[in-house]
Parts: sequence; structure tokens; C-alpha cells
Amino acid sequence: MKQHLFRALAKGNRLIFPSFGKKQLDMSTAKKWQLAIIGYRAFITKNALSN
Repeated sequence: MKQHLFRALAKGNRLIFPSFGKKQLDMSTAKKWQLAIIGYRAFITKNALSN
């Protein structure tokens, strides 16, 4: 059940939030809100992929 929730969130993240990897964002010059989005997306992706 928990994994299904995270998978749904991950699909929504792809539609809502920008992909900073495609824009080749430099992590040292990223703003705080950009780092927050990157961390949130990483957390959701990690939990969606875990068994």
C-alpha cells in the first residue's frame, strides 16, 4: 500500500516539478528552493523503488 502511494507521487512529480538534470543545473549554484525540490524528488523516488 505504501509503495503504491509513493509510485503515484513519483508519477505526479514528473508532471509537476521541473527536471533540473535535463537543465544541467550546477548543485553549487542552486538556490534553496531548487535543492528542496531535488531532495523531495529523491526521497519519493527512493521509496517508490524500494521493496
